[in-house]
Amino acid sequence: MSDVTIKIKDREGVVHEVQGPTDMNMNLMEVCKAYELPVEGTCGGMAMCASCQCYVLSDHELPEMSDDEDLMLAEAFYVEDNSRLGCQIPITPALDGLEIELAPES
Repeated sequence: MSDVTIKIKDREGVVHEVQGPTDMNMNLMEVCKAYELPVEGTCGGMAMCASCQCYVLSDHELPEMSDDEDLMLAEAFYVEDNSRLGCQIPITPALDGLEIELAPES
């Protein structure tokens, strides 16, 4: 297995090109935290806080949004049509080249 390259625009507009391992069962929030990007993940990845909200900028096909994620985004701030919770996006080979932007802090 190999790593995938993900481009993450932080809240200051700086783009970070990071590597996400596809063989460690990680999600996008955990990769952001591993690179010390400003993502809190307060709920530990349970789709209960929206502190890992991001905007998907590329056309990658992502896993379908769960009811829990949809409900959490319905209550979050700064939600856009392309909003997702990073904790709900597992790192898979299909994500190679993914581009996201971190949502503003609530």
